[in-house]
Amino acid sequence: MAFISLALHALRTVRHDRRGVTALEYGLIAAVMGALIVTAFTTFGTSMGTAFTSIGGLLTSKASSM
Repeated sequence: MAFISLALHALRTVRHDRRGVTALEYGLIAAVMGALIVTAFTTFGTSMGTAFTSIGGLLTSKASSM
């Protein structure tokens, strides 16, 4: 009987404890932010690579014509 009483007390304590919910919310926020950052860097990185390649080509053509 002591075990059942102890288990019920533990369940009541866990039910009123909100720290786990807060940690889960922060984890979800971090996961969404991480996904957004990866997506942004992938998209922006491709655009920037294209822009730098284009600028490099222009600088090379101007330098060889001088």
